[in-house]
Amino acid sequence: MFLSTEIADILARALVLSSLAVFWVIVVVRFVGLRAFSKMTAFDFVITVATGSLLAGASQASSWSGFFQPVLAISVLLSVQYAVSILRRKSDRFEKVVQNTPVLLMRDGVILYHALKTTRVAENDLAAKLREANVLDLSEVRAVVLETTGDISVLHGGSLAPWLLNDVRTVD
Repeated sequence: MFLSTEIADILARALVLSSLAVFWVIVVVRFVGLRAFSKMTAFDFVITVATGSLLAGASQASSWSGFFQPVLAISVLLSVQYAVSILRRKSDRFEKVVQNTPVLLMRDGVILYHALKTTRVAENDLAAKLREANVLDLSEVRAVVLETTGDISVLHGGSLAPWLLNDVRTVD
C-alpha cells in the first residue's frame, strides 16, 4: 500500500493509518460533541464500542477502501448518535422509546427487594454502592436509583428534593 517491502509497509500502514483514523475520530467528535463517548444511555455505549472497533479496523486496513469504509462508518455512527440526541430532546415519545427509565431500589432507608429482583441487582452490589457512598446507617439513605446507564446513585443526607426522582420508576 505504501512501501515495497512487507515489513516496512506494515509499519508505515500502522503509523499512518492509525494516526489518520484517530485524527478523524477527534475531528468528528469535535463536531458532534463530547457526548459521543459518554455513557448516558445503552445506545451511547454501543456507539462507543462500535467506534473503537471501527477505529481498529481502519488502523489495520490493507487498502485505501479498507481504510475509508470504517472511517466513513465512524462518521455515520456519530452522526446518528447526534441526530438521536436531538430527537430525544425534542420528543418525549422518542425519548421513551430509546431511553431506559431509572428505577428506585431503595427509599428512606428501606430496601425495595422486589425492585432488586426485577432489575437483577444483587443485595451485595447494593451494599457495595452504599459503602462506596460512605453510608454509615441505612436511615441516612433517602433514595438509591439504578440509572439508565446501569450505574447506581445513592442519595443520602437530611432531605431529598422531590424533583430528583421525577423520572424514576418504582417497581410494584
